[in-house]
Formats: sequence, structure tokens, C-alpha cells
Amino acid sequence: MNTNWLDYTLLTLVIIGAINWGLIGFFRFDLVAFIFGDMSWFSRIIYALVGLGGLYLISLFGRIRSVDQA
Repeated sequence: MNTNWLDYTLLTLVIIGAINWGLIGFFRFDLVAFIFGDMSWFSRIIYALVGLGGLYLISLFGRIRSVDQA
């Protein structure tokens, strides 16, 4: 599978976002808000980047399927 630096970077970012959501769900602890402030401009940028990364990684499904069928 031909993956590039963007795939790895965004996958890492989305994994960190998923861990943050797990912390929120299990312990009501928002790590991003704890580190950067509750809905500060920087925490909003982090949330937006995680969301955009998730949208980009949707394309990973198509790329995995095309590699499997080749």
C-alpha cells in the first residue's frame, strides 16, 4: 500500500482525537481543553484539524479496496 506522510500524520492526529473522545466518554475529561483552554482559538484549531483529518481519511477506504483488488 502506497501511503505518504500526510496519511501517517493525519492518522496520528485522528488517533489522538479518538483517545480524547474516549477520555471524555469514560471520565468526562477533555484533554485538549485541559491543555489549551476551554474552546480557546487554539483548541478550536485542534478540533477542526481532527475533523478535517477524519474527512480526509475516509478516502483511505477507497485506497485500501483498490490495493486489495489489484
